[in-house]
Amino acid sequence: MDFINNPSFSHLFSLILLCTTLFPTPQISAVDFPINVWPKPTTFLWPRPQAIALSPNFTISAPPHPYLTAAVRRYLAQILSEHHRPLVTPNLNVTSSPPLAALTITISDGSGPLGHGVNESYSLRIPDGGGGAAVLEAGTAWGAMRGLETFSQLVYGKPSRVACGLYVWDVPLFMHRGIMLDTARNYYGVEDLMRLIGAMSMNKLNVFHWHVTDSHSFPLVVPSEPEMAEKGAYGEDMKYTAADVKRVVEFGLEHGVRVVPEIDMPAHTGSWAKAYPEIVTCADVFWWPAEAGWDDRFAAEPGSGQLNPLNPKTYQVVQNIVHDVVSMFPDQFFHAGADEVTPNCWKIDPQIHSFLSKNGTLSQILSLFINSTLPYILSLNRTVVYWEDVLLDATVSVSPSLLPKQHVILQTWNNGPANTKRIVAAGYRAIVSSSDFYYLDCGHGDFVGNNSEYDQPPSANQTDGGSWCGPFKSWQLIYNYDITYGLTAAEAELVIGGEVALWSEQADSTVVDQRIWPRASAMAETLWSGNRDGAGRKRFAEAVDRLNEWRYRMVARGIRAEPIQPLWCVKNPGMCNTLH
Repeated sequence: MDFINNPSFSHLFSLILLCTTLFPTPQISAVDFPINVWPKPTTFLWPRPQAIALSPNFTISAPPHPYLTAAVRRYLAQILSEHHRPLVTPNLNVTSSPPLAALTITISDGSGPLGHGVNESYSLRIPDGGGGAAVLEAGTAWGAMRGLETFSQLVYGKPSRVACGLYVWDVPLFMHRGIMLDTARNYYGVEDLMRLIGAMSMNKLNVFHWHVTDSHSFPLVVPSEPEMAEKGAYGEDMKYTAADVKRVVEFGLEHGVRVVPEIDMPAHTGSWAKAYPEIVTCADVFWWPAEAGWDDRFAAEPGSGQLNPLNPKTYQVVQNIVHDVVSMFPDQFFHAGADEVTPNCWKIDPQIHSFLSKNGTLSQILSLFINSTLPYILSLNRTVVYWEDVLLDATVSVSPSLLPKQHVILQTWNNGPANTKRIVAAGYRAIVSSSDFYYLDCGHGDFVGNNSEYDQPPSANQTDGGSWCGPFKSWQLIYNYDITYGLTAAEAELVIGGEVALWSEQADSTVVDQRIWPRASAMAETLWSGNRDGAGRKRFAEAVDRLNEWRYRMVARGIRAEPIQPLWCVKNPGMCNTLH
């Protein structure tokens, strides 16, 4: 919906522009108004910052919708009960007008499904006159959910007050704004996943990339292949049933968050050998033999195992799994992995060794796998996402001719902007998850035992704390990253968004909130409205006070986000800044 060209809102927009011309808009900072909106809206017009009382009988009205109705109910309960107390008292004039009585929501398309490219724009007007209603207009239910989140963050105090006399028009810069969580190395309960999705919705993130299987475990119960989870999960109470998946997916829809499954293959499949040892090479082999060089390892990390593309039974099992996963996850994206094929894991298999001895190559074997599995996934009406390795790996990769650009998206994780450039220059859409900026597990040391790098004197690698992707990725590093850096305008158009990633070698439900938040909030704002002000300057200095307040509010909402500064800094805004 074109809000600016909508007659009623174009008239309102003109009036607000007139007000801001006659009465210049003050520079609103966290000091002046710490009840901020995170992520920062695209357009936020507020000629005279002030607040109005919120009626204790406040209501929200919206057209009936299977998921928006649930969101309205949730936000109304939160708005009436939250009574957020900012760390810094808002410097706002509270008008004596009658309380704000209602929020009215209208949407122009109630039938649009939640999917990539869905319209998430909205406009919000909160009048400064009392007794009336605030107005939220959106093209879809999903845009209305984003507007509800913005409205909820503008309410504070006990008795409750709400910012008024303002107009917001908002639309994200990037359509794909996600978090990848690995639930195979360590298990997370369904409640953990739903809490993550709830926090994502607060931050206007819209894609939960669920890396559900790996070499370490296969916790997903697949009806046509029940032994995969029966033998491959860590335990009976560490499985995800079809009912669990439905619960997570429905919870995601109620919060405007897509759930994209990843079944990583042909590498990272050691757990498959518990049910089908005949289709997995080098399963349970020690990953890095003593005295062997790095190039002679059998896996990127413990444990080992890769599917054998030369065994016909491999494809029978793969098709059964893919069919059932697609039936459980309605999203249009299916992530099929294809990263980190380790040459030696294939080379020690007798069948593959024979193939290679007749002048066959490892890339031909991977090509056989992709050419035998990709068409099937596409036949199920899915867009396939692969990790960048499938095209860019220097040792084992496939020809672009096997990866149709209209049906395949590549997710980058190596070499920062350089690999993003290679992907889009080749004409592929890209999801950016650079380990240099977006890997949230980095900086916690290595997880393997008997590691001589920790012996004295320190080795050169100690500067990274033993972490392959160290140092720790701070919120500032994440916030300042421009995911289209170095790209032409045409290339930048192919970047559909980004994802922070939490691999779970050293994470589980006890630390997941702290590892993700508020660092993922930093990415959320940059992908929603960018990281620069109107003059083109990076706004990380201004963001710190707002992020402090936002982190505090997230904690009050039950998300155990880690602090970014001492509380003294929050209570004394600006005093913890440098001179730069």
